[in-house]
Order: sequence, then structure tokens, then C-alpha cells
Amino acid sequence: MKSPRNLILYKDFENGKLFYDFTWIMENYQSEYYNKEDIEALLFECLNQLMELAVSHGFEGNLWHSFLTFLLVNNENAYSKACEIRGEVEGSINQIVLHDFGIIKEYFDFDFKQFLVLNDDCIQSIINFEPMSGSGKLFNKRIRNRIQELKEKLEAAGTVEEFKAAVTAFYKDYGVGKLGLHKAFRIMHKEGETAEIVPISNIAHVHLDDLVGYEIAKQKLINNTEAFLNGKEANNCLLYGDAGTGKSTSIKAIANQYYDRGLRLIEIYKHQFCDLNDVITQVKNRNYKFIIYMDDLSFEEFEIEYKYLKAVIEGGLEKKPDNVLIYATSNRRHLIRENFSDKEEVREDMHTSDTVQEKLSLYTRFGVSIYFGAPNKKEFQKIVKTLAERHGIQMPEEELLLEANKWELSHGGLSGRTAQQFINYLLGKQ
Repeated sequence: MKSPRNLILYKDFENGKLFYDFTWIMENYQSEYYNKEDIEALLFECLNQLMELAVSHGFEGNLWHSFLTFLLVNNENAYSKACEIRGEVEGSINQIVLHDFGIIKEYFDFDFKQFLVLNDDCIQSIINFEPMSGSGKLFNKRIRNRIQELKEKLEAAGTVEEFKAAVTAFYKDYGVGKLGLHKAFRIMHKEGETAEIVPISNIAHVHLDDLVGYEIAKQKLINNTEAFLNGKEANNCLLYGDAGTGKSTSIKAIANQYYDRGLRLIEIYKHQFCDLNDVITQVKNRNYKFIIYMDDLSFEEFEIEYKYLKAVIEGGLEKKPDNVLIYATSNRRHLIRENFSDKEEVREDMHTSDTVQEKLSLYTRFGVSIYFGAPNKKEFQKIVKTLAERHGIQMPEEELLLEANKWELSHGGLSGRTAQQFINYLLGKQ
């Protein structure tokens, strides 16, 4: 067997130590040069780590195959990043990839029965693993299923060319690494390190149809997002209006609706705006489209973080990449609080117009502004009736609306959020 040290592109694996320990054992298990007991101890340590990974990620069947497939779909290199979304590429890099996959396939086809120290039951557990029932939530069931599908195709591949074709097709359909497999991300920044883009394993599975009403607002958001995905001119969006009207839900729904077309959502908070340039640098050369999502955006007079945002949106020397847009939600249309003193005729700041214009300039840098207003009584009742029907709540309409009116009077007034909370209350009583 060729050493995995001979791999050219496929290096720096996630869980790389486990991979190199396993392949070293496969290379040297029958060697007289090494102490058998030490090799066996390392083998059992590797099996322990493999089993833990299998349980947390929901692997089934041949765990070794699942593990190698997991490594392949997460390995970001020149080839895998070139193939994401676009598919097969031309050039000499394909020969390098065939070289690497030839080595990986040899280990993929390794027969665990060669490990004589394992009894038949252990071997069967490794190559035909059945997951535990009720063992807790998986890290992401959707991703697990896609890894499982690719694993089955790799098991059926008779040649290295077929092996390569299956992996390449996966990159085209789903992408590679954390940015390919996940829909949404947040930013983490440890002191002394650059900002890290971290996957959000479970984003709310909401869709635009789940939001009752607001058809004009939703269509504006769809039109802008589709223009962005189609490579046409698109604008940064500000969704503003009353609390609980579905602004944040709409953006989450957009992420769900257009994930398969390469749309990704990166959530960033106000105190992280100084990391914006770093985040954009990390994603600007990828084949995905990124929406940087800012929820509940507003600034007090003394806060200056908005200056970072202004520079990124428009005005810095470096042009914002074509694969990045900013979508923000706010209860305010004008994002920076203004005082009456800003408009008085006599004040310490002699350049009044400049002060006001600076505060308004952030809002004007969002090319599309979409208003989400609180529903009136009739619209609120329609939302309640629609949600009740969706959730199978059996209650006379007159009684349902009477109870909904009582609920909204003591729970925040007329809004879609209040309607959903009322329906949750009814479901909890069933």
C-alpha cells in the first residue's frame, strides 16, 4: 500500500490524526519491525475515536468508509474548491487528483478481517454498524444523509475514475467543507486570532410560505436575492418595521429556499463589525453567494460601530466582492438615533448638516428597503386562522378568534409573533 504521506492535494484532513494513525496501522500491522502490542493498543485507541465519531455523526454501515467519505467532503483544496457549484474542471490537476484518489481508494478497500486481534463480532460491528436508537440528536441529519449517499456510491465504484467522478459530482451538488455543507454560520473571534466562520448546525426550517401575508415585501426580497444568485446587479437590503412581523424569519427562509443554489448566510453582531473585512476576505474567492446577516440593527448616538459597516458597504478602497450582500433587520428605518439637538438652529456643532447627513448615510447605503408593518385586526385574525389550520387545531372559529383577541391584549399586541405564540399556547394544552 502506498503511504498517505504521498498524497499531494488531499492533506490537512479534519480528524487528520485519526486518519494517519489508522493508515499507519494498515501499512505496518504485519511488519516484524514494530512491537505487536503497541500496534494493537493504537488500533483500539483508533477504534474508540471512530466509534465516538460514528455515534455523534450518525454513521451507519461500514464505519471506515463513512469516515473516509467524511474526510473527502470536508477537505478544502485547490481541486475541491474549484469543483464546488461548477462541477468538473479541465487541466492537469485531474491527473494529480487521480493519483491521490488511487491512494485513498486503496485504503478505502482495506479488509478489516486482516486485524486478527479482533473477533468476528467486532469486525461485523465496524463494517456493518447499526446506530443506537434514541441516542440523542445528530450534529446534522441532512448532512449525514448526504455523506451516506456518497459513501454508497464510493463503495460501488470499481475504478479510481468512477471514485473521482462520484466525489466530483458531490462537490458540484453540495459544495465542500463547512461552507458547502452548512447553510448558516456565525463569527467567533478569540483574542489574538483572526475571525473564524463557524457553522450553525441547526437553522430553523422556516420557509417564506410560513409567513402569512406580506406578499409584496416577500416578493421584493425574492427578486433581489434571485438577481444576486443569477449574477445580476443586486442591492444590500434593509428590512425594517414593527417588532414580531417576520423580518428575521424572512431572511432565514431565504437561506433555506436558496441553499441548493449556493446561497449561504453569515450572522454577525454589532460588536463584531470590526471583523467584517476579515470575514469578507475569507469568502470572496469561493463559488458560493454570501449574505451577511445583521439582526435588529440600530445604533445609539455614542456607538461608532456603524462606521465599520459604512466602509464595508461602500466607500472603502477595496470593492465589495460580487458574491457578498448585506441583509439587515431593524425596528428603525433610520438606524442611528438622532436627537432634537441635531436639528436645532443653535448648537455646539457648527456643521449641523454634516452631522445629520452622516447619521442618515448608513440607511441610504441599503439600496432596497422593505417595510414590515404590524397587521390590523382583520389581518391578525387571518394569521391566527391560517396557523391554526396548519397545526390541525380543532376549535370553532368564533371561539378561536375570541381567545386570540384576549391573548394579544395581554401579550404584546397585534403581530405575527403574537399569533404564533397563541397557537403554541393552544398546542401545549392539547
